[in-house]
Amino acid sequence: MIVVVSAFDETEAASAVLARSPQWAPEDAAVLRHHLLLPAESISRAAELLEQDDWRLRPDPGDGSVPFGAEPAAGEQALFAERVQKLDALHCSQESSRMAGLAQRLHGRAVGWVALQSGPG
Repeated sequence: MIVVVSAFDETEAASAVLARSPQWAPEDAAVLRHHLLLPAESISRAAELLEQDDWRLRPDPGDGSVPFGAEPAAGEQALFAERVQKLDALHCSQESSRMAGLAQRLHGRAVGWVALQSGPG
């Protein structure tokens, strides 16, 4: 899996993000990965809420292999919320808003998102 779309500027429309990616294959499913920074005490609640819609919450490996988009503040944990789905601008935008709202309610931050698809070959 390779990153085919990357969105860390909340002012950029999802349609523009998708349009600028030469690697994105719109007909194929992708792993949509939202980057979240949450306080440790909010992680289990976030996982519970996300699992209701088939999202998986997991920690950033922290080894620098995945650019995260922001540095955690004191007390924040870097996490990925991931789900397999087909990408389109409407759903990417809706999910970004949802993640921002979830993070805010849990006293954290939504940093941005990436989409991963199988590489060539």
